[in-house]
Amino acid sequence: MRKTSAWPLSQICVALIVYASLYPFDHWRDQGLAPWSFLTAPWPKYWLGFDVVSNVLGYAPLGFLLTLSAMRMGWRTRVVIVSTLAAAGLSVTMEGLQSYLPARVPSLADFLLNTLGAWLGAVLAKSLELLGLLRRWSQFRARWFVRDAYMALVLVAMWPVALLFPVSVPLGLGQVWERVEDALTSAFEATPFENWIPLRAFELEPLLPGAELLCVMLGLLVPCLLGFGVIRQAGQRLMYLSVLLGLALGGSALSAALSYGPVHAWAWLTLPVMLGLGFGVLGGLVFLPFSARTAWAFLLLSVLVQQSLLNQSPESAYFAQTLQTWEQGRFIRFHGLVQWLGWLWPYAVMLLALLQLTQERRDRT
Repeated sequence: MRKTSAWPLSQICVALIVYASLYPFDHWRDQGLAPWSFLTAPWPKYWLGFDVVSNVLGYAPLGFLLTLSAMRMGWRTRVVIVSTLAAAGLSVTMEGLQSYLPARVPSLADFLLNTLGAWLGAVLAKSLELLGLLRRWSQFRARWFVRDAYMALVLVAMWPVALLFPVSVPLGLGQVWERVEDALTSAFEATPFENWIPLRAFELEPLLPGAELLCVMLGLLVPCLLGFGVIRQAGQRLMYLSVLLGLALGGSALSAALSYGPVHAWAWLTLPVMLGLGFGVLGGLVFLPFSARTAWAFLLLSVLVQQSLLNQSPESAYFAQTLQTWEQGRFIRFHGLVQWLGWLWPYAVMLLALLQLTQERRDRT
């Protein structure tokens, strides 16, 4: 048995499915239907292509990752059946819970399409194993990454998705404290705990161009150092840095196109942003020969500095309106789920860096 990135990724898939299936999580009530009544309900009269594709593709990654996790942990027999049954169990649970949500319509067709998607994903994983492609990936991973790199690889894989969330500063993930403060103030208003909430003694000021440049630089340097903490050689790190820069440009452009329209896909690429990206690349080149411990230490410092700068600047009214569109959006925005990834990703990286540095200190002593 060995640790694998497929297992935590499969759990993220489960969280995505639960969120998408039960959103918006309100108006729960008993509608006089048994949770399993959808299994005997009439077949839907109307089909939408989006519903078919989304139900199949929504569960295909789960089947793939569950099967891959099982095979990586040494399980070789009946993995396709077990993974498909596990995904089917999740699907039937979600469909049953939807019977308590007036805004959702459970159906046998959705359940069957979900199960089909999970089975296709499981068959794909098993086929890749039989063809030897997964073995080649294991060999590639052993050459490139240290043994316990799985959590860092999960966060690296999540970073391009987090970039889809619109931000007031390019690559500036984690700007959430102003919202947290407002939410806490509203929650404890007119309660005995109202005076417990610390209030700012000053108004938040917009970032100056120099501070914006620094935030963009750190926004590229953070995932760069995250990878450097688990990548073995300098040449491999250089290739990773090149891919990372492409993902930063592509993810930010896609986010802008989804938020403001394709015409404005590159409107965010201002002079401070371009300089920040350039300095971020130079910073990554400086850290190429450094040890993993140094990368983890500077990663923690970079996250702290970036979050301190970002969360001392306000969100503009126009940007807040854009966020409302994302929070209510569907499809790639996943009913606003991407915003949680955009908010929490830097803090997950911070926690991982702390754990790595603590573990290395214990190993040294």
